[in-house]
Amino acid sequence: MSWQMARRAERLNPSTIREILKLTEKPGIVSLAGGLPAADGFPVEVMAEATARVYRDSGREALQYAASEGYGPLREWIATRLAAQGLDADPARILVTTGSQQGLDLVGKVMIDPGSRVAVESPTYLGALQAFNAYEPEFVAVEGDDEGPRPQGLAAVAGARFIYLLPNFQNPSGRCLGDERRRALAAAAAAAGLPIVEDNPYGDLWYDQPPPAPVSAHAGDNALYLGSFSKVLAPGLRLGWMLAPRTLYPKLLQAKQAADLHTPGFNQRIVYEVVKDGFLEQHVPTIRARYAAHRDAMRAALETHLPAGCRWQVPNGGMFFWIELPAGLDATTLLPAAVAAGVAYVPGAPFFADGGHANTLRLSFVTVSPEQIERGIALLGGVLKEALA
Repeated sequence: MSWQMARRAERLNPSTIREILKLTEKPGIVSLAGGLPAADGFPVEVMAEATARVYRDSGREALQYAASEGYGPLREWIATRLAAQGLDADPARILVTTGSQQGLDLVGKVMIDPGSRVAVESPTYLGALQAFNAYEPEFVAVEGDDEGPRPQGLAAVAGARFIYLLPNFQNPSGRCLGDERRRALAAAAAAAGLPIVEDNPYGDLWYDQPPPAPVSAHAGDNALYLGSFSKVLAPGLRLGWMLAPRTLYPKLLQAKQAADLHTPGFNQRIVYEVVKDGFLEQHVPTIRARYAAHRDAMRAALETHLPAGCRWQVPNGGMFFWIELPAGLDATTLLPAAVAAGVAYVPGAPFFADGGHANTLRLSFVTVSPEQIERGIALLGGVLKEALA
């Protein structure tokens, strides 16, 4: 007897980033590959105290099955925070998810039929492509520039099920859309009858100035908004959320019930204990200060060590530099030489739904020290110069 897999299983592929991270386990490798928050910034003591309070005050409830929608007080806290950003954030529209990655999967499950079109930025978040891909869409890339997707490009993707956007310090490019571009995209999406799925895992990690209001703030019920606690507290909690349109919410809730019944109520209660009295307003600025120093270290190292012909923009937030190499270089082909030299990065090609762009790569700066950044970029520069010789 042989197991017969569904057709969609053929579209499931290993995560390029996860596979590359295996290479970084070798001793002495400076890994600029992983998009992980810095573990020494996790508020371990605060989390431990909150856990003790949950056990003490509501231990049995926390260990029981819970509502699929999420823990009520946490949903109310999220809604209040979103309302301050200009969103119509009724707690009844908040669905707590097991990481924002589950939110992407639920969107795919509810919104995508085989062969239906899904519009994405170019480049876009690899994890979203993986989440949606299982539901057999046809990805269509929206033309863009250094400021992000062009609003006039949305007419060409009219009829797509939705457009997926990451306006704040995008993974992988690091770019942040300006207010004018956000308003124009919301208007163009409405004119094209194109729903918006907006993902915001990095918005709190701004270094120079906070980002403008979300695209969703200008889109009303034409937008679904995703967020996460992974980058501001800890990814191991696997706690995210979505603000869904009222017409879509019931089906997303049913899809979640079928997937996991509910996100762990214990984790939700702990996080609520941590955030309810303003802890994030004290904690997140310390993360910003640390990450900004690392960004500046990488900027200086890139300017010193990368050969002529390499292009990048300095990100105003988030975790990543996006590098365009001189024409003719292939970042995937060069990766083994880089690892042999002692540095790892993520090739950029997998972030493009329409392929190509082999001469791009992503560098992360938040989990390594400024001294390691300097060493790693120097090693990378040496590999690139040798390839150009």
